[in-house]
Amino acid sequence: MGANLVRAFRNFNVESRAHRLIGKDKPSAAPAHPGTREAIEAMLSNHPDIQDKINKKDNQLLSRLKDVYVDSTDPSPQVKEGIPLPKREDLRPLKHMMRNEMFGITVDNIPKGRISIVEALSILGNHKKSPETWTAEKIAGEYSLDIKDTKAILEFFTPFDIKIVTPSDKEKIAEK
Repeated sequence: MGANLVRAFRNFNVESRAHRLIGKDKPSAAPAHPGTREAIEAMLSNHPDIQDKINKKDNQLLSRLKDVYVDSTDPSPQVKEGIPLPKREDLRPLKHMMRNEMFGITVDNIPKGRISIVEALSILGNHKKSPETWTAEKIAGEYSLDIKDTKAILEFFTPFDIKIVTPSDKEKIAEK
């Protein structure tokens, strides 16, 4: 019942309300801040020639604008010979893949210097398990990364740690 009442009020006299809104004058600009008005008046009083330039019609500029003619067309679909194709980034195959058929996205190659989320998690996990074998230099070489970026990743990012708190740990925490 309430929806019918709301719909009746919403649809009441829609056409005349629309004509009234269309017939209104454009909304006026918001009033300028008093400090802005004072700054503009001070600038115009110091430089009276600026106000003349604003109000004066510049015929030379208008004639130049009339000379400009822009004609836009789509480029021909035929590939012109002799024009080099843009350089394709060096790609490397993925080390660890996670195919997700739910989204229909499969990535087979990644640009050198970048890693996927799955690779990043495996890198961090491997480094955490055995940091002496998975050093920053080995990871950088294996995944075609910059050594500086690899060191930063290993220093500032860590994989998730799951810590199980036992009742005795809870007591120790409560005592502190």
